[in-house]
Amino acid sequence: MIDRDLAELYGVTTKRLNEQVKRNINRFPEDFMFQLNVEEKNELVANCDRFKMLKHATVSPFAFTEHGAVMLACILNSKRAIEANIRIIRIFTAMREMIHVNQEILLKVEKLEQVVNTHDENIDLLFDAIKKLIESPPPKRNKIGFIQNE
Repeated sequence: MIDRDLAELYGVTTKRLNEQVKRNINRFPEDFMFQLNVEEKNELVANCDRFKMLKHATVSPFAFTEHGAVMLACILNSKRAIEANIRIIRIFTAMREMIHVNQEILLKVEKLEQVVNTHDENIDLLFDAIKKLIESPPPKRNKIGFIQNE
């Protein structure tokens, strides 16, 4: 997102947003924010009608990644930015709890899979033994009883 959109989202002016970014520039590494060059700005204006007002701007806008947008919520002091920051924290907390629960479930599934694999191996051994019994000819037996010679 560009600075203008995020300013509107967080309920501040673009000027105020850019001031806060400059005051806290160490919180915005390259993977959080970058400034569009002239070519990128012109392409943005050409492809998106809602950015026509940038066509004659003397300064190229900043573009923020999702990490930068979250960081903006931390440094801006508007009501919307504070609400967004609180929601982000709650979402991350809920996600951490879900991951913890899912890890427990995964461990149980892995244990169950190991038990099932052991059963499969035992069943295979049982079938192999049954096949050997079926395939082997019956042993020759000595006749029992009185044999009469003629």
